[in-house]
Amino acid sequence: MSMTLDVSGTAQIPFTRLVSVELRKTADTRAGRWLLGAIVGITALFMIIFFLVADADERIFGNFIGIASTPQGFLLPVLGILLVTSEWSQRTAMVTFALAPSRTKVIAAKTVAALILGLAAFVAAIVIAALATLLGGASEGFEGLSAKIFLLFLALQLLTVLQGLAYGLILLNTPAAIVTFFVLPIASSIVFALVPFLQDAAPWLDLGTAQQPLFNSFGGDQGLTGEEYAQLLTTSLIWIVVPFMAGWARVMRAEVK
Repeated sequence: MSMTLDVSGTAQIPFTRLVSVELRKTADTRAGRWLLGAIVGITALFMIIFFLVADADERIFGNFIGIASTPQGFLLPVLGILLVTSEWSQRTAMVTFALAPSRTKVIAAKTVAALILGLAAFVAAIVIAALATLLGGASEGFEGLSAKIFLLFLALQLLTVLQGLAYGLILLNTPAAIVTFFVLPIASSIVFALVPFLQDAAPWLDLGTAQQPLFNSFGGDQGLTGEEYAQLLTTSLIWIVVPFMAGWARVMRAEVK
C-alpha cells in the first residue's frame, strides 16, 4: 500500500484511491445499491414498454437511446447529489476530510467518480438499446448511426450527473438538493414558455430548451447546428458550471460537524 508524503511529512492518499473509495461509497449503502439497480432496471423497463407498443419499423437504435435518456435523466442527477450530500447527512465528512485533508482533491475525486458512473450508465443504455434493436427486427434498426449520436448521448449523461453533483455541493442536503434540482429547471422552462418576450431567449438561458435538439438527434435528425451547440454550451455554463464552482467554494469554507 503506497502513499506519498507532502513537504510536512504528512501521508498523502493517492488520487486514484480517493476515486475508488468514492465509487465504493456509492454501493456501500442500501439506498446507493437500490439507486444503481434502479438506473439499469428502469432504463430496461422503459425500453421494454416502448418495444411492446412501438411498430416494428420504429424499433430502431436511435429511438431506444432516446427512451433511455428519460429515466436516466431523472436518476443520474440523484446519484450525483448523493455522492456529495450523503457525507454530510450521515456525518462522515469529518472522517473523510481527516483522512484526506485536501478538500479540493476530495471534490475532484467525487467529480471523477460521478463521471465514471455516468459513463457506466451510458454503456448500460447502449448495450440494452442494441439488444432491443436486434430483437425488434427493424430492417433499418442500426442504419444512420454515427459517432456523433454516441458522443451526444454521452455528453447528455455526463452533463446530467454533473448538474446533480453541483446542486449537492451547493446545498449539502439530500432532500433540498433533490427538490431544487427537479423544481428549479421545470419552473424555469415554464416561465420561458409562458412569457412571450422571453421565448426567443429561452434556448440561450433555459437548459431544458437548449437540450431538446439533443433528444431530437437520437430519433434520426441531422444533429445539432452550430448555434444549437453554442446554446447548449451557454446554458450548461449557467446551470451546471457556475453552480458547480459555487458549490465547490461553499464546501471549501463549510464547517464540518
